[in-house]
Amino acid sequence: MTAISIRGLVKEYGTMRAVDGLDLDINEGEVFALLGPNGAGKTTAVEILEGFRTRDAGEVSVLGHDPANADRQWRNRIGIVLQASAGLDLLTPREILASTGRAYANARDVDDVIASVGLGEKADVRIAGLSGGQRRRLDVALGIIGRPELLFLDEPTTGFDPKARRDFWELIRAFAAEGTTVLLTTHYLDEAEHLADRVGIIAAGKLLALDTPANLGGRASEEATVTWREGGRRRSLRTATPTLEVTRLAQRLGGEIPELVISRPSLEDTYLSLIAPHTGDREPDDDVAVAGRSTGTAEATA
Repeated sequence: MTAISIRGLVKEYGTMRAVDGLDLDINEGEVFALLGPNGAGKTTAVEILEGFRTRDAGEVSVLGHDPANADRQWRNRIGIVLQASAGLDLLTPREILASTGRAYANARDVDDVIASVGLGEKADVRIAGLSGGQRRRLDVALGIIGRPELLFLDEPTTGFDPKARRDFWELIRAFAAEGTTVLLTTHYLDEAEHLADRVGIIAAGKLLALDTPANLGGRASEEATVTWREGGRRRSLRTATPTLEVTRLAQRLGGEIPELVISRPSLEDTYLSLIAPHTGDREPDDDVAVAGRSTGTAEATA
């Protein structure tokens, strides 16, 4: 029951391989986070999955179809939240959502979508008058208006304040609960940790690690750091048996352990250690508008 299946995916730009033999399966109903530094190949890989960029080698199946031969019916089943949209300034959120919704067979109610992304007070304001964060919410609304089976989220919460980010996370959890498959790219490691069932780390076009956020890179079995205050100073030790060490400390200190903290490597620590050996040039397509991908509206769904 895979929503996305990739085998031996290759994309080259001249002598550079942006994607280098990528293998990956994403399950139906899964929230999957694809992480990597700029130039890692994730943008290229995702655009191939969306049907906006061709591949040089490999096999790709998205919702049972090759996106290179995508038709209107297939596009009716996916939603895309781009990094940014353009060319919409003279319209209002209500107008562009109503227009985009007509391209889908089972579109969500426009007012419901507007409310879900927190644009109720701006529904009839021209997009030119929206703040950067409000424009980002509109991008999300455009991605979900068609009630997609598979939702691509490209840096979805850039420009969101902390509360808006948390509200958005709840929205994505609700979609996942309904069975929507979500492929998320983000530079916010806490976002991946909160939302993703699994995380893949990509660098230099290759998949470096694949696991749940808790287990990625073996972080769940890494030694813990126990920190406490004793004798007027902070002390710490690394141990594979933190419970035993805390028990010993409690006995020695007569019960409570002042300022006790037990920590393991964070997802960010693990991510940085995995990508550290890999450096790459920026993907050549980072700033290139791909046909049909510049607005995220009816052009991308027709």
